[in-house]
Amino acid sequence: MRNIIVIGASAGGISAIKKVVSGLEPEIDAAIIVVIHLSKQSNAKNIVGILERHTTLPCYVAVDDMPIEPGIMYLAQQDHHLMVKNGMLKINQGPHENKYRPSIDVLFRSAAVYYGHRVIGIILTGMLEDGTSGMWAVKSCGGICVVQNPAEAEYHDMPQSVLNKIKVEHIANLDDIPDIIKNITNNQLPRKIQTPQELVIEASITEQMMTHIDDLSKIADHSNFVCPDCGGGLWAVKNDPTHRYRCHTGHVYTEKLLNEIQDTKIEESIWVSIRMLEEKSNMLLLMEKRNGEDTMRPKYYRDRSSDIDTHISRLKKLLTVLHKDLHEYDK
Repeated sequence: MRNIIVIGASAGGISAIKKVVSGLEPEIDAAIIVVIHLSKQSNAKNIVGILERHTTLPCYVAVDDMPIEPGIMYLAQQDHHLMVKNGMLKINQGPHENKYRPSIDVLFRSAAVYYGHRVIGIILTGMLEDGTSGMWAVKSCGGICVVQNPAEAEYHDMPQSVLNKIKVEHIANLDDIPDIIKNITNNQLPRKIQTPQELVIEASITEQMMTHIDDLSKIADHSNFVCPDCGGGLWAVKNDPTHRYRCHTGHVYTEKLLNEIQDTKIEESIWVSIRMLEEKSNMLLLMEKRNGEDTMRPKYYRDRSSDIDTHISRLKKLLTVLHKDLHEYDK
């Protein structure tokens, strides 16, 4: 088998992938391995059924230790990472990367490590940044990078993120990607280059679902931030264009995503504070009614309740300001 084609997509991805695979020839000397961001409630078998109606290629849901064969398309299961190693598919339920499982970065990184210059990486429509770090791994190992034209993509975030960080070989509309793949697979392979050791280590961490501090310290520097999922210390991955953070448990976030999660956590904390203060205010008002005969206590309860209402009002104004600032930033 000459090539490994890895395709990553998120929102709008099924329609985009249908267009790409519909133009691939059955005699292609490459395996096609696909990650679409799926919810836990999704059914990969149903998506395979949809894709099969648009291609002559056999399509399968990826299973652990399934052999990789040319002319066949494999789709990641819902809630499972998909990787490749030594001619086999590997799946596991390791920690989420960029809040996703399956993660595009996980697939692309493993393909880059084990197939190097034989990899063709393709990023299609989707939101946020999953796929950028994986595409950087493909590029770093000598593979070829293809990105859907963001102007055509239903959701431009993912392809645009790749283009912002990486110099790719091809930017194309969906209808042109099959011909690009055909030309790549018919031309001479790119020059083989040495695989960066940090990518080998990170691919191994994901595959084994465990992290040794010694290994983590080789690819990342300890930061001052904590993992929003497990509370462990975060390590800043070295030499990564998306400025990723990885915790000892294995959760991974881009800098942009971590910032957004922090905003969400701050908002959640403020709402919890508001709820607790409102409960306290209501309790004081209730105690005021129950102590009507006491000339001093009702006023004390009423004044405290009034002070708390002032704090509640300030917190709600703070939430309004935060939302306004974030909206202006997103523009």
